[in-house]
Amino acid sequence: MDPAQRIQRYKEDWSELERLLDALNHIRRPISAGDIDRLTALYKSAAAHLSAMRTQWPNDPTTTYLNHLVARAHHVLYKQSDKGASRIGRFLGTYFPSLIRRRQPFILIAGALFLLGMIAGFAAVGSDPLNLYLVLPANIANAIDPAATNAPRGDLHSPLVSTEIFINNIRVAMLIFVSGVTLGIGTVYLLAYNGLIVGALAAVFMQAGESYVFWAYILPHGIIELTAIFIAGGAGLYMGYRFFVPGAYPRKRQFLQAAKESVQLLLGTIPLFVIAGIIEGYVTPSQLPLGVKYAAASGTLLLLVLYYVYGQFRARSALSNPGIR
Repeated sequence: MDPAQRIQRYKEDWSELERLLDALNHIRRPISAGDIDRLTALYKSAAAHLSAMRTQWPNDPTTTYLNHLVARAHHVLYKQSDKGASRIGRFLGTYFPSLIRRRQPFILIAGALFLLGMIAGFAAVGSDPLNLYLVLPANIANAIDPAATNAPRGDLHSPLVSTEIFINNIRVAMLIFVSGVTLGIGTVYLLAYNGLIVGALAAVFMQAGESYVFWAYILPHGIIELTAIFIAGGAGLYMGYRFFVPGAYPRKRQFLQAAKESVQLLLGTIPLFVIAGIIEGYVTPSQLPLGVKYAAASGTLLLLVLYYVYGQFRARSALSNPGIR
């Protein structure tokens, strides 16, 4: 049974489950045994449908819809034992990595757009250094001083790297995400433009013979920070995509559902920005050997991979009880 047939056959049951959940969430009287019995039956049925959809069509919008519906039903049925810390742990440990996997194509597209912008910026400034003033805003272009790498502290305490670019990326991530409401056009522009800036900077430091130092001060916090930005960009692109390709549901409903899911993706990046900020505050400006900073960057990449793999493992382990996500 394909997704369209499944929707046609079980849409009434899913709608009834939604109405019952809405009623129970706003009810001002004790919940009756009949309510619980009906909710339990519909929950088990929807969970079975979700399990089948995950196996055959894991990236279909119906699968996402059922995942949210089953999770809501599970919360209502077991909310007495559902502690806030436990919900946060499940979100970060299982749901967020599984959400990244489902929206992986959009996250990869966001990364590719940034990379294309980076290549363009590097090529433009690499071919003619004066293009720097065409590519970068004046305040950034005038602040660039590769000679600062020879300062006694041995760091780039120019605001170019520490504040103007990567700290600013926290705001950029929000803008990239919110730009999804422009049907993804704003998201595409912001991803490519910020890649353009980084590529131009890389070209300037390469021309000064300071590439090794430049990347040593970018990568330790940049790997995590850019990962978070790509996730935010993927969330924005997904919202735009769902407006154009609503699937089996009405366009407005699908767009709002995509927006809700995209907000969850954005929320999941907050811990990544916190970690990147700590690294930027203590590792980036430190007098540690450059080799140690590259090792720190490699460590952040490894931890990100392990987190993602662990989340996928937990998600597969939870298939037998799909509501706990």
